[in-house]
Amino acid sequence: MCAGRTVEGAGCITWWGFSPALDLLSVGSRRQHGKLNILLLGSGDPRHIFKTIAGLKDTDTLHVWVVEHSMEIVARQLLLLSLALSPQHSMGLQEKTEVFLEVFGNSEIRSQSECILKQTASQLSLTVTDTLNTSTNPCLDTTMLRFKDRDELDRIFKQWIHPPSSQSMSKLWDSRVRHHLGTRYDSKLGCFDWDLSMKLHQKGCGAINKQQYVRWRETGVAFEMREGLYQTTNHSLLSTRIFNNRGDRLGIRGYWGDIVSSPYLSFGIETDNKALLQTQNGQHTKTAQDISCHNVQELFQALVCRSGIPSFQQGSQEGQEQDPSANHRPSSPQPEANQRFTDNGLLCLDGVNVTFLPVDSLSKLPKKQRFSHLFNTVYCSASLVHQLGPSLRQVTAPDAVLVVELAEYLLDLSKEQIKGFAEKVDDIAREAGFESANAGKSDVYSTYTLQKE
Repeated sequence: MCAGRTVEGAGCITWWGFSPALDLLSVGSRRQHGKLNILLLGSGDPRHIFKTIAGLKDTDTLHVWVVEHSMEIVARQLLLLSLALSPQHSMGLQEKTEVFLEVFGNSEIRSQSECILKQTASQLSLTVTDTLNTSTNPCLDTTMLRFKDRDELDRIFKQWIHPPSSQSMSKLWDSRVRHHLGTRYDSKLGCFDWDLSMKLHQKGCGAINKQQYVRWRETGVAFEMREGLYQTTNHSLLSTRIFNNRGDRLGIRGYWGDIVSSPYLSFGIETDNKALLQTQNGQHTKTAQDISCHNVQELFQALVCRSGIPSFQQGSQEGQEQDPSANHRPSSPQPEANQRFTDNGLLCLDGVNVTFLPVDSLSKLPKKQRFSHLFNTVYCSASLVHQLGPSLRQVTAPDAVLVVELAEYLLDLSKEQIKGFAEKVDDIAREAGFESANAGKSDVYSTYTLQKE
Protein backbone atom coordinates (compact mmCIF):
# COMPACT_ATOMS: atom_id res chain seq x y z
CA MET A 1 0.00 0.00 0.00
CA CYS A 2 3.00 2.29 0.15
CA ALA A 3 4.39 1.42 -3.27
CA GLY A 4 3.23 4.57 -5.00
CA ARG A 5 2.18 8.15 -4.43
CA THR A 6 -1.41 7.30 -5.46
CA VAL A 7 -2.10 5.70 -2.05
CA GLU A 8 0.15 7.94 0.03
CA GLY A 9 -2.90 9.08 1.99
CA ALA A 10 -3.54 5.53 3.21
CA GLY A 11 -0.01 5.31 4.59
CA CYS A 12 2.28 2.31 4.75
CA ILE A 13 1.08 0.93 8.09
CA THR A 14 -2.52 -0.08 8.83
CA TRP A 15 -3.43 1.27 12.26
CA TRP A 16 -7.14 0.68 11.53
CA GLY A 17 -9.00 -1.18 8.82
CA PHE A 18 -10.55 0.30 5.71
CA SER A 19 -13.89 -1.42 6.24
CA PRO A 20 -16.56 -1.82 8.95
CA ALA A 21 -16.46 -4.51 11.65
CA LEU A 22 -17.77 -7.85 10.41
CA ASP A 23 -19.10 -10.96 12.16
CA LEU A 24 -16.93 -13.41 10.24
CA LEU A 25 -19.03 -16.44 11.22
CA SER A 26 -22.16 -14.98 9.61
CA VAL A 27 -20.53 -14.58 6.20
CA GLY A 28 -21.45 -17.18 3.61
CA SER A 29 -24.57 -19.19 2.86
CA ARG A 30 -25.12 -20.21 6.50
CA ARG A 31 -23.88 -19.21 9.91
CA GLN A 32 -21.13 -21.43 11.33
CA HIS A 33 -21.42 -23.03 14.77
CA GLY A 34 -19.40 -25.33 17.01
CA LYS A 35 -15.65 -25.41 17.40
CA LEU A 36 -14.38 -22.70 15.07
CA ASN A 37 -11.01 -21.39 13.89
CA ILE A 38 -10.52 -18.07 12.09
CA LEU A 39 -7.37 -16.74 10.42
CA LEU A 40 -7.01 -12.95 10.25
CA LEU A 41 -4.45 -11.63 7.75
CA GLY A 42 -3.58 -7.95 8.19
CA SER A 43 -6.85 -6.84 9.81
CA GLY A 44 -5.00 -3.93 11.46
CA ASP A 45 -7.30 -3.69 14.49
CA PRO A 46 -9.52 -6.02 16.57
CA ARG A 47 -12.87 -4.87 15.14
CA HIS A 48 -13.66 -8.24 13.52
CA ILE A 49 -12.62 -10.09 16.68
CA PHE A 50 -15.05 -8.08 18.83
CA LYS A 51 -17.91 -8.36 16.33
CA THR A 52 -17.44 -12.12 15.89
CA ILE A 53 -17.27 -12.77 19.64
CA ALA A 54 -20.46 -10.77 20.13
CA GLY A 55 -22.28 -13.13 17.75
CA LEU A 56 -21.15 -16.37 19.42
CA LYS A 57 -23.63 -18.78 20.96
CA ASP A 58 -22.98 -20.22 24.41
CA THR A 59 -22.08 -23.58 22.86
CA ASP A 60 -19.60 -22.12 20.34
CA THR A 61 -15.86 -21.95 20.87
CA LEU A 62 -13.66 -19.63 18.87
CA HIS A 63 -9.92 -19.61 18.22
CA VAL A 64 -8.67 -16.57 16.31
CA TRP A 65 -5.21 -16.70 14.74
CA VAL A 66 -3.72 -13.30 13.84
CA VAL A 67 -0.99 -12.50 11.29
CA GLU A 68 -0.07 -8.82 10.86
CA HIS A 69 2.21 -6.74 8.63
CA SER A 70 4.61 -5.78 11.41
CA MET A 71 5.27 -6.19 15.12
CA GLU A 72 4.24 -2.56 15.64
CA ILE A 73 0.69 -3.49 14.57
CA VAL A 74 0.81 -6.63 16.75
CA ALA A 75 1.74 -4.39 19.70
CA ARG A 76 -1.25 -2.13 18.95
CA GLN A 77 -3.57 -5.11 18.65
CA LEU A 78 -2.41 -6.35 22.06
CA LEU A 79 -2.92 -2.88 23.54
CA LEU A 80 -6.45 -2.50 22.17
CA LEU A 81 -7.45 -6.02 23.23
CA SER A 82 -6.06 -5.40 26.71
CA LEU A 83 -8.09 -2.20 27.04
CA ALA A 84 -11.21 -4.04 25.90
CA LEU A 85 -10.63 -6.81 28.46
CA SER A 86 -10.06 -4.46 31.38
CA PRO A 87 -12.31 -5.44 34.31
CA GLN A 88 -15.09 -3.09 35.32
CA HIS A 89 -13.60 -2.44 38.75
CA SER A 90 -10.67 -0.71 37.02
CA MET A 91 -12.66 1.05 34.27
CA GLY A 92 -16.40 1.38 33.87
CA LEU A 93 -17.96 0.57 30.52
CA GLN A 94 -18.39 4.20 29.46
CA GLU A 95 -14.87 5.21 30.46
CA LYS A 96 -13.41 2.13 28.79
CA THR A 97 -15.23 2.96 25.56
CA GLU A 98 -13.95 6.54 25.57
CA VAL A 99 -10.34 5.59 26.37
CA PHE A 100 -10.39 2.84 23.74
CA LEU A 101 -11.63 5.16 20.99
CA GLU A 102 -9.10 7.84 21.97
CA VAL A 103 -6.18 5.41 21.79
CA PHE A 104 -7.65 3.78 18.69
CA GLY A 105 -8.20 6.85 16.52
CA ASN A 106 -6.54 9.96 18.00
CA SER A 107 -3.08 11.25 17.22
CA GLU A 108 -3.23 13.16 20.51
CA ILE A 109 -5.01 12.02 23.67
CA ARG A 110 -5.77 13.30 27.17
CA SER A 111 -3.15 12.91 29.89
CA GLN A 112 -5.50 10.51 31.76
CA SER A 113 -5.65 8.24 28.73
CA GLU A 114 -1.87 8.36 28.39
CA CYS A 115 -1.54 7.06 31.97
CA ILE A 116 -3.82 4.13 31.15
CA LEU A 117 -1.86 3.47 27.95
CA LYS A 118 1.43 3.38 29.85
CA GLN A 119 0.01 1.12 32.58
CA THR A 120 -1.30 -1.31 29.96
CA ALA A 121 2.00 -1.23 28.06
CA SER A 122 3.88 -1.97 31.28
CA GLN A 123 1.71 -5.02 31.93
CA LEU A 124 2.10 -6.20 28.34
CA SER A 125 5.86 -5.80 28.54
CA LEU A 126 5.95 -8.13 31.54
CA THR A 127 3.62 -10.59 29.82
CA VAL A 128 5.58 -11.00 26.58
CA THR A 129 8.94 -11.32 28.35
CA ASP A 130 7.86 -13.60 31.21
CA THR A 131 5.67 -15.94 29.16
CA LEU A 132 7.52 -18.89 27.63
CA ASN A 133 5.22 -21.79 26.77
CA THR A 134 2.09 -20.97 28.75
CA SER A 135 0.03 -17.84 28.12
CA THR A 136 -1.22 -15.81 31.09
CA ASN A 137 -4.29 -14.90 29.04
CA PRO A 138 -5.71 -17.04 26.21
CA CYS A 139 -7.11 -13.88 24.62
CA LEU A 140 -3.60 -12.48 24.33
CA ASP A 141 -1.55 -15.55 23.50
CA THR A 142 1.94 -14.63 22.26
CA THR A 143 3.60 -18.00 22.95
CA MET A 144 3.88 -18.84 19.24
CA LEU A 145 5.92 -15.73 18.50
CA ARG A 146 9.68 -16.13 18.17
CA PHE A 147 11.99 -14.80 20.88
CA LYS A 148 13.14 -11.99 18.59
CA ASP A 149 9.50 -11.04 18.01
CA ARG A 150 8.85 -10.84 21.74
CA ASP A 151 12.01 -8.79 22.21
CA GLU A 152 10.73 -6.41 19.54
CA LEU A 153 7.34 -6.18 21.27
CA ASP A 154 9.06 -5.45 24.56
CA ARG A 155 11.09 -2.68 22.90
CA ILE A 156 7.90 -1.13 21.44
CA PHE A 157 6.06 -1.25 24.77
CA LYS A 158 8.99 0.40 26.54
CA GLN A 159 9.02 3.15 23.91
CA TRP A 160 5.40 3.87 24.82
CA ILE A 161 6.24 3.90 28.54
CA HIS A 162 9.39 6.05 28.17
CA PRO A 163 9.04 7.73 24.77
CA PRO A 164 12.18 9.22 23.23
CA SER A 165 12.25 12.96 22.81
CA SER A 166 11.09 13.84 19.32
CA GLN A 167 8.92 16.21 17.33
CA SER A 168 5.39 16.77 18.53
CA MET A 169 2.65 14.68 16.97
CA SER A 170 0.97 17.81 15.60
CA LYS A 171 4.09 18.60 13.54
CA LEU A 172 4.45 15.00 12.37
CA TRP A 173 0.80 14.94 11.30
CA ASP A 174 1.03 18.28 9.49
CA SER A 175 4.15 17.08 7.68
CA ARG A 176 2.22 14.10 6.30
CA VAL A 177 -0.68 16.30 5.22
CA ARG A 178 1.67 18.75 3.47
CA HIS A 179 3.46 15.95 1.64
CA HIS A 180 0.20 14.33 0.58
CA LEU A 181 -1.52 17.48 -0.67
CA GLY A 182 1.54 19.15 -2.16
CA THR A 183 0.54 22.34 -3.96
CA ARG A 184 -3.07 21.87 -2.77
CA TYR A 185 -2.08 22.40 0.86
CA ASP A 186 -3.09 26.09 0.85
CA SER A 187 -6.62 25.05 -0.14
CA LYS A 188 -6.70 22.01 2.16
CA LEU A 189 -10.16 22.72 3.59
CA GLY A 190 -11.60 22.46 0.09
CA CYS A 191 -9.73 19.17 -0.43
CA PHE A 192 -11.08 17.79 2.83
CA ASP A 193 -14.64 18.81 1.94
CA TRP A 194 -14.32 17.22 -1.52
CA ASP A 195 -13.08 13.89 -0.08
CA LEU A 196 -15.95 13.86 2.40
CA SER A 197 -18.89 14.98 0.27
CA MET A 198 -17.87 13.57 -3.12
CA LYS A 199 -16.26 10.35 -1.92
CA LEU A 200 -17.15 9.16 1.59
CA HIS A 201 -20.72 10.47 1.55
CA GLN A 202 -21.24 9.12 -1.96
CA LYS A 203 -20.09 5.70 -0.70
CA GLY A 204 -22.79 5.66 1.99
CA CYS A 205 -20.82 7.18 4.89
CA GLY A 206 -23.21 10.06 5.46
CA ALA A 207 -22.89 9.74 9.25
CA ILE A 208 -19.33 11.08 9.07
CA ASN A 209 -19.84 14.66 10.21
CA LYS A 210 -18.05 17.43 8.30
CA GLN A 211 -16.82 19.25 11.40
CA GLN A 212 -15.40 16.07 12.96
CA TYR A 213 -13.89 14.82 9.70
CA VAL A 214 -12.16 18.14 8.97
CA ARG A 215 -10.85 18.29 12.54
CA TRP A 216 -9.40 14.79 12.10
CA ARG A 217 -7.87 15.63 8.71
CA GLU A 218 -6.22 18.72 10.18
CA THR A 219 -5.10 17.43 13.57
CA GLY A 220 -5.50 13.64 13.66
CA VAL A 221 -8.02 13.83 16.53
CA ALA A 222 -11.11 11.80 15.54
CA PHE A 223 -12.83 11.24 18.89
CA GLU A 224 -13.26 14.13 21.30
CA MET A 225 -15.89 12.92 23.75
CA ARG A 226 -14.95 14.65 26.99
CA GLU A 227 -13.95 18.16 27.87
CA GLY A 228 -10.22 18.16 28.27
CA LEU A 229 -6.94 18.87 26.56
CA TYR A 230 -6.11 16.52 23.71
CA GLN A 231 -2.45 17.48 23.56
CA THR A 232 -0.50 14.37 24.60
CA THR A 233 1.09 12.35 21.80
CA ASN A 234 -0.47 8.93 21.26
CA HIS A 235 2.81 7.04 20.94
CA SER A 236 1.05 3.82 19.92
CA LEU A 237 0.46 5.48 16.51
CA LEU A 238 4.14 6.20 15.86
CA SER A 239 6.32 3.78 13.92
CA THR A 240 9.55 3.60 11.97
CA ARG A 241 9.54 3.78 8.18
CA ILE A 242 12.56 2.79 6.11
CA PHE A 243 13.67 5.20 3.36
CA ASN A 244 16.42 4.79 0.79
CA ASN A 245 18.86 7.68 0.88
CA ARG A 246 21.53 7.44 -1.83
CA GLY A 247 21.80 3.71 -1.37
CA ASP A 248 21.64 3.80 2.41
CA ARG A 249 18.60 2.60 4.34
CA LEU A 250 17.41 5.20 6.82
CA GLY A 251 14.75 4.59 9.48
CA ILE A 252 12.62 7.61 10.36
CA ARG A 253 10.13 7.56 13.23
CA GLY A 254 6.87 9.33 12.58
CA TYR A 255 3.20 8.92 11.83
CA TRP A 256 2.91 6.74 8.71
CA GLY A 257 -0.73 5.66 8.89
CA ASP A 258 -3.95 6.76 7.21
CA ILE A 259 -4.59 10.51 6.89
CA VAL A 260 -7.51 10.37 4.44
CA SER A 261 -10.08 7.62 5.04
CA SER A 262 -10.43 8.04 8.83
CA PRO A 263 -10.82 5.67 11.82
CA TYR A 264 -14.59 6.20 11.66
CA LEU A 265 -14.86 3.36 9.13
CA SER A 266 -14.23 0.57 11.65
CA PHE A 267 -17.10 1.26 14.07
CA GLY A 268 -18.85 4.45 12.95
CA ILE A 269 -20.68 3.93 9.65
CA GLU A 270 -22.82 0.84 10.35
CA THR A 271 -24.97 -0.13 13.34
CA ASP A 272 -27.82 -2.46 14.25
CA ASN A 273 -29.53 0.45 16.04
CA LYS A 274 -31.34 2.09 13.14
CA ALA A 275 -32.30 5.07 15.30
CA LEU A 276 -28.67 6.18 15.08
CA LEU A 277 -28.90 6.26 11.26
CA GLN A 278 -31.96 8.49 11.05
CA THR A 279 -31.79 11.65 8.94
CA GLN A 280 -33.58 14.98 9.17
CA ASN A 281 -33.71 17.37 6.23
CA GLY A 282 -31.20 15.15 4.48
CA GLN A 283 -28.68 15.31 7.33
CA HIS A 284 -27.80 12.55 9.80
CA THR A 285 -28.97 13.35 13.32
CA LYS A 286 -26.12 11.31 14.84
CA THR A 287 -22.44 11.41 13.91
CA ALA A 288 -19.91 8.68 13.23
CA GLN A 289 -18.47 9.45 16.67
CA ASP A 290 -21.87 8.79 18.29
CA ILE A 291 -22.26 5.54 16.35
CA SER A 292 -18.71 4.45 17.21
CA CYS A 293 -19.36 5.03 20.92
CA HIS A 294 -22.60 3.06 20.81
CA ASN A 295 -21.15 0.15 18.81
CA VAL A 296 -17.98 -0.18 20.87
CA GLN A 297 -19.91 -0.05 24.13
CA GLU A 298 -22.27 -2.76 22.86
CA LEU A 299 -19.32 -4.93 21.83
CA PHE A 300 -17.63 -4.45 25.21
CA GLN A 301 -20.88 -5.41 26.94
CA ALA A 302 -20.84 -8.63 24.90
CA LEU A 303 -17.30 -9.33 26.14
CA VAL A 304 -18.47 -8.87 29.74
CA CYS A 305 -21.31 -11.33 29.14
CA ARG A 306 -18.87 -13.85 27.65
CA SER A 307 -16.70 -13.61 30.76
CA GLY A 308 -19.31 -15.33 32.92
CA ILE A 309 -22.66 -13.62 33.42
CA PRO A 310 -25.60 -15.69 34.77
CA SER A 311 -28.03 -17.00 32.18
CA PHE A 312 -30.93 -14.82 33.36
CA GLN A 313 -28.88 -11.69 32.62
CA GLN A 314 -27.89 -13.01 29.20
CA GLY A 315 -31.59 -13.49 28.53
CA SER A 316 -32.25 -9.88 29.40
CA GLN A 317 -29.53 -8.85 26.94
CA GLU A 318 -31.22 -10.86 24.18
CA GLY A 319 -34.49 -9.16 25.03
CA GLN A 320 -32.83 -5.78 24.61
CA GLU A 321 -31.69 -6.73 21.10
CA GLN A 322 -35.30 -7.40 20.08
CA ASP A 323 -36.60 -4.23 21.71
CA PRO A 324 -35.24 -1.21 19.76
CA SER A 325 -35.98 1.16 22.62
CA ALA A 326 -33.77 -0.93 24.90
CA ASN A 327 -30.71 0.34 23.08
CA HIS A 328 -31.21 3.69 24.76
CA ARG A 329 -31.24 2.26 28.28
CA PRO A 330 -27.89 2.29 30.07
CA SER A 331 -26.38 -1.12 30.72
CA SER A 332 -26.65 -2.15 34.36
CA PRO A 333 -23.40 -3.04 36.11
CA GLN A 334 -22.70 -6.76 36.09
CA PRO A 335 -21.80 -8.64 39.28
CA GLU A 336 -18.03 -8.75 39.55
CA ALA A 337 -18.19 -12.09 41.35
CA ASN A 338 -19.52 -13.80 38.23
CA GLN A 339 -16.66 -12.62 36.02
CA ARG A 340 -13.53 -14.71 35.56
CA PHE A 341 -10.05 -13.19 35.35
CA THR A 342 -6.66 -14.35 34.15
CA ASP A 343 -3.39 -14.07 36.02
CA ASN A 344 -2.78 -10.57 34.65
CA GLY A 345 -6.18 -9.31 35.85
CA LEU A 346 -7.98 -9.17 32.48
CA LEU A 347 -11.37 -10.66 31.68
CA CYS A 348 -11.23 -14.29 30.59
CA LEU A 349 -13.71 -15.04 27.79
CA ASP A 350 -15.27 -18.50 27.90
CA GLY A 351 -14.27 -20.58 24.89
CA VAL A 352 -12.38 -17.75 23.17
CA ASN A 353 -8.67 -17.76 22.28
CA VAL A 354 -6.66 -15.21 20.29
CA THR A 355 -3.19 -16.32 19.19
CA PHE A 356 -0.64 -14.09 17.48
CA LEU A 357 1.63 -15.63 14.84
CA PRO A 358 4.92 -14.28 13.38
CA VAL A 359 4.56 -11.81 10.51
CA ASP A 360 5.94 -14.30 7.96
CA SER A 361 3.68 -17.17 9.04
CA LEU A 362 1.33 -17.44 6.07
CA SER A 363 3.78 -19.26 3.81
CA LYS A 364 4.79 -21.60 6.63
CA LEU A 365 1.37 -22.67 7.91
CA PRO A 366 0.79 -25.31 5.17
CA LYS A 367 3.98 -27.08 6.28
CA LYS A 368 2.72 -27.61 9.84
CA GLN A 369 0.38 -30.50 10.58
CA ARG A 370 -1.54 -28.69 13.30
CA PHE A 371 -2.88 -26.20 10.72
CA SER A 372 -3.95 -28.84 8.17
CA HIS A 373 -7.52 -28.00 7.02
CA LEU A 374 -8.03 -26.06 10.26
CA PHE A 375 -9.56 -22.68 9.39
CA ASN A 376 -13.30 -22.30 8.90
CA THR A 377 -12.94 -18.66 7.84
CA VAL A 378 -9.98 -16.71 6.47
CA TYR A 379 -10.09 -12.91 6.41
CA CYS A 380 -7.54 -11.02 4.30
CA SER A 381 -7.08 -7.25 4.19
CA ALA A 382 -6.60 -5.35 0.94
CA SER A 383 -2.91 -4.88 1.70
CA LEU A 384 -2.10 -8.60 2.09
CA VAL A 385 -4.17 -10.10 -0.73
CA HIS A 386 -1.01 -10.57 -2.83
CA GLN A 387 0.15 -13.20 -0.32
CA LEU A 388 -2.77 -15.52 -1.00
CA GLY A 389 -1.93 -18.60 -3.06
CA PRO A 390 -2.88 -22.24 -3.81
CA SER A 391 -1.26 -23.43 -0.57
CA LEU A 392 -4.16 -21.76 1.29
CA ARG A 393 -6.28 -24.81 0.45
CA GLN A 394 -4.07 -26.92 2.71
CA VAL A 395 -5.00 -24.93 5.82
CA THR A 396 -8.71 -24.33 5.16
CA ALA A 397 -11.56 -26.64 6.14
CA PRO A 398 -13.69 -28.21 3.34
CA ASP A 399 -16.52 -25.69 3.88
CA ALA A 400 -14.20 -22.72 4.49
CA VAL A 401 -15.12 -19.14 3.64
CA LEU A 402 -12.58 -16.59 2.38
CA VAL A 403 -13.38 -12.90 2.99
CA VAL A 404 -11.23 -10.29 1.25
CA GLU A 405 -11.35 -6.56 1.99
CA LEU A 406 -11.63 -4.47 -1.17
CA ALA A 407 -10.32 -0.97 -1.89
CA GLU A 408 -13.67 0.84 -1.73
CA TYR A 409 -12.53 3.20 1.06
CA LEU A 410 -9.04 3.93 -0.23
CA LEU A 411 -9.95 7.45 -1.30
CA ASP A 412 -6.82 8.17 -3.31
CA LEU A 413 -7.76 5.49 -5.85
CA SER A 414 -9.94 6.22 -8.86
CA LYS A 415 -13.10 4.26 -9.65
CA GLU A 416 -11.21 2.41 -12.37
CA GLN A 417 -8.42 1.44 -9.95
CA ILE A 418 -10.95 0.25 -7.35
CA LYS A 419 -12.72 -1.86 -9.98
CA GLY A 420 -9.42 -3.21 -11.25
CA PHE A 421 -8.40 -4.17 -7.72
CA ALA A 422 -11.65 -6.12 -7.22
CA GLU A 423 -11.04 -7.98 -10.48
CA LYS A 424 -7.48 -8.75 -9.42
CA VAL A 425 -8.77 -10.12 -6.10
CA ASP A 426 -11.14 -12.42 -8.04
CA ASP A 427 -8.22 -13.72 -10.10
CA ILE A 428 -6.04 -14.33 -7.02
CA ALA A 429 -8.86 -16.13 -5.21
CA ARG A 430 -9.59 -18.30 -8.26
CA GLU A 431 -5.92 -19.26 -8.57
CA ALA A 432 -5.93 -20.14 -4.85
CA GLY A 433 -8.80 -22.57 -5.43
CA PHE A 434 -11.77 -20.45 -4.32
CA GLU A 435 -14.92 -19.43 -6.17
CA SER A 436 -17.11 -16.38 -5.67
CA ALA A 437 -19.91 -16.66 -3.12
CA ASN A 438 -21.21 -13.09 -3.19
CA ALA A 439 -24.97 -13.54 -2.90
CA GLY A 440 -25.53 -9.79 -2.92
CA LYS A 441 -22.61 -7.98 -4.54
CA SER A 442 -20.66 -5.95 -1.97
CA ASP A 443 -18.29 -3.12 -2.81
CA VAL A 444 -16.51 -3.50 0.54
CA TYR A 445 -15.83 -7.24 0.80
CA SER A 446 -15.55 -10.14 -1.62
CA THR A 447 -16.59 -13.54 -0.29
CA TYR A 448 -15.43 -16.91 -1.63
CA THR A 449 -15.84 -20.60 -0.88
CA LEU A 450 -13.53 -23.50 -1.67
CA GLN A 451 -13.99 -25.01 -5.12
CA LYS A 452 -15.05 -28.63 -4.96
CA GLU A 453 -12.35 -31.12 -5.90
